[in-house]
Amino acid sequence: MASVLDCAQSSSGPKVDAARYLTQLKRVCFSFLTHIRVATRQIPYAGLTTWNNNERMGLTMKRISTVLALSTAIATVAGGAAYAQSAGDWTLGIGLGYLNPKSDNGTVGGAAATIDSDVRPIFTAEYFVWDNIGIELLAATQFKHEISLDGNAAATTKHLPPTLSINYHFDTGSKWSPYAGIGLNYTAFSDEKLIGSNTSIELDDSWGVAVQAGLDYQISEKGAVRLNVRWFDIDTDVTIGGNAAGTAEIDPILVGMSYVHKF
Repeated sequence: MASVLDCAQSSSGPKVDAARYLTQLKRVCFSFLTHIRVATRQIPYAGLTTWNNNERMGLTMKRISTVLALSTAIATVAGGAAYAQSAGDWTLGIGLGYLNPKSDNGTVGGAAATIDSDVRPIFTAEYFVWDNIGIELLAATQFKHEISLDGNAAATTKHLPPTLSINYHFDTGSKWSPYAGIGLNYTAFSDEKLIGSNTSIELDDSWGVAVQAGLDYQISEKGAVRLNVRWFDIDTDVTIGGNAAGTAEIDPILVGMSYVHKF
């Protein structure tokens, strides 16, 4: 860290060191993934043998805040040309998202439900209404999930997770630009099917809060690589054969890696 600080404070100005930036980016990525994994595990913590949703959300937000603080610190000392956003700017992003539902997904039909993960293309469009403050729309191709009951594959479903957020991008005066945001998610389920049965199954669409933190690294005058993590509050009422069967609590984490272009 001292060598990075020395570089940032050098009288000759910041020097671009590709190897150093790559090392820092790897460290940030590792920190994101480590904190996400720990935050979503359902393990005893501080004397708790089970977590409720508020406890899980609280720890997840704590982990995200830690990662955001780390990202901001790295960005501040890394130096390089500034990657700033001004009022009236647009950005478009395209990448991949790994959607990982929480480990305990509620009770459906009297059985413990679990929902598997999926990876799909993700897209973002953001308009900056003020300097550093943008309104962002997240879209994706349909995520597909298998639903297991008491450990046995029972059903499949697809969903779309459009999310509208307001983001604040921190101006660090460097190639690194951390940001955080909060918004509203709408999840639309489709193609619900019971495995090995013609009985109908339906998952209600869901509205919920979404929060995120991320880090952009400028690679050209208009382009940046983005790593971010989002948490969605997604709960859906399940109906099987026309009868209420319970509520599936999905509450997933979405880890995304994208290319973002500024217009």
